[in-house]
Amino acid sequence: MAKTNDMANMPMRSLIFKMSWPPFCSMMMAYSYNLVDSMFVAWAGEEELAAVSLAFPCNTFITACAIGFGVGINVLVARHLGEKDQRAADHAATNGLVFATLIGVLLNILLLIGLRPYLRLSVRGEALTALCMDYMQIVIFMVVPAMIQVAIQKILQGTGNMIAPMLLQMSGVAFNFVFDPMMIFGWGPFPELGVKGAAIATVFGYILSAALSLYVLLGRRQKVTVTLKGYLLDPVQTADTLKIGFPSFLMNVLGAAMVSFMNGILIGFSITAVSFFGAYFKVQQIIERAVNSLVQGVLPIMSFQYGAKRPDRLHQALRLGLIYAAAIMGIGMVILLLFPAPILGIFRASADMLAVGIPAMRIMGIGYVFAGCSIIFATYMQAIKNIRQSVIINILRQAVLLMPLAFILSRALGIYGAWIAFPAAEAATFVYACLVYRLHKRAESSD
Repeated sequence: MAKTNDMANMPMRSLIFKMSWPPFCSMMMAYSYNLVDSMFVAWAGEEELAAVSLAFPCNTFITACAIGFGVGINVLVARHLGEKDQRAADHAATNGLVFATLIGVLLNILLLIGLRPYLRLSVRGEALTALCMDYMQIVIFMVVPAMIQVAIQKILQGTGNMIAPMLLQMSGVAFNFVFDPMMIFGWGPFPELGVKGAAIATVFGYILSAALSLYVLLGRRQKVTVTLKGYLLDPVQTADTLKIGFPSFLMNVLGAAMVSFMNGILIGFSITAVSFFGAYFKVQQIIERAVNSLVQGVLPIMSFQYGAKRPDRLHQALRLGLIYAAAIMGIGMVILLLFPAPILGIFRASADMLAVGIPAMRIMGIGYVFAGCSIIFATYMQAIKNIRQSVIINILRQAVLLMPLAFILSRALGIYGAWIAFPAAEAATFVYACLVYRLHKRAESSD
């Protein structure tokens, strides 16, 4: 039980680093699927890049479902281990993996049914619609292996094992990176498949990661045991998993909804604006996922301390999480302010895209530090079972404030108004999150 003792006794700075850097590597590798697709597809043309960008909300929704449910499993496993209840931890892992697989199958069917209606609402032009269909009707099949792989990743992370999930993720990413250009451009033994090739490489990368993850969890000794012997689906455990994971799901799925909403606004200005925003959002997600990897490390730590009734270490984790999140997002802000043109050059940006993108990236980067701190406050609320406030913070950031502001300001100030909405929404959400935390601390002190 060395890992569990680390959660209880290791100095907090060292523990956060130990728990966060492997998820950082894993999340960057997971995210690289769509980023790699975009980079290689951009070589084929701006319209192909736009097609993958328009498909990004669908990919993000799949990832959101996997991460949301996986985080629920992660928190329960860590909490039960903190309570020294091995049987409950084993049951949480087993129930979570089974239900994650069932959710994956259901989502696969629903996404296939809803694909054409989604494209009719969000895409204009027959050629662009055809490219989106070519990519999305294949990439949707990543949902089942993604649900399985992420569920296992979060089970292992809940026990303190952060290295194996990173290595398992790496296998699929390496496959995708090698086979993506081969299938897109017809290198080696493969025919030239264009965006279809990018989708096929992505799906098989996830299948490889899922298969290896199952082997590691079921075939190697772990700190939780998953067994189907005498197993019955537990509706109470499942409801707890969904409730706990909902804020993480919401944080990710709202990103998909926000991108779809912004695409609807930006396409009224130009297809170049849509292509830019797709490229920018991938860069922005790299920076924000660095904070999310910090969340993946800090959340089980906070959950363990909450289960073990260690408020001193719980609040220490919060304070350090806020400092590290502000530092990460501050670095991201400086990069966007100083180097927007080289960043867009990765996507072979045209002169028109640079004209749109350079000022946009500098404006949107202003809100990054506020965003990082709000995310950590939401994570703290999630760990202490205050799911309501965690959900509210996430909704404010990416929906309730951002979407109306983007709509109103884009009408009043043109395309620049759409960019200004981002830092404005992040600053307002940060103020709300600080007030909620102060009220919580005041109530805690009076008890």
